Amino acid sequence: MNTVTVHRIEPRIQRVRGVKVIIDADLAELYGVPTKRLNEQVKRNIERFPPDFLFQLTAAEKAEVVANCDHLGKLKFSKTLPYAFTEHGAIQAANVLTSGQAVEMGIYVVRAFVKLREAAIGHQELAQRLDALEDKTGALALDHDTFSRNTRLQLRQVLDALRELMVPPDPPKRPIGFVPPEDKGEPKSPKGRRKA
Repeated sequence: MNTVTVHRIEPRIQRVRGVKVIIDADLAELYGVPTKRLNEQVKRNIERFPPDFLFQLTAAEKAEVVANCDHLGKLKFSKTLPYAFTEHGAIQAANVLTSGQAVEMGIYVVRAFVKLREAAIGHQELAQRLDALEDKTGALALDHDTFSRNTRLQLRQVLDALRELMVPPDPPKRPIGFVPPEDKGEPKSPKGRRKA
């Protein structure tokens, strides 16, 4: 495969109406024919170009394509609206032109479409993996936050309990009224003996 040719074609493929297409002026240049001749051949064989192979741009789409692609600046002054060829439409265009260059370049155009499709699939897979990683990270963060919150709460309870233990107990209050000597901690005097 001639990667130089495919790399030359890739920038000419763009997304219009959610579909990857190549504009008639670019396709005609690649196939080595004037745009007018390409469009004449397409109109003569219009039954080979269903709407999913070929569609005509609206004025707004044309303006957007011209604004996004510097090499299509000449379309800005064209009174006709350009046609957009999908991958299958580009193949059919090569078949109706039947020139050697159109057939050869048609192969490269298809390869460029395929390469872009493969790249898009790779990007989708990468995006899905990143989404899954983000979900896992979010779940871990949530688990961590819950664990951290619980740990902080438990640690606070332990510290509060330790602080309570560090506070010296209040001195015992003197009871009101008669306190027997045994409650005072004094030795009990034997019965019948008086202290002198």
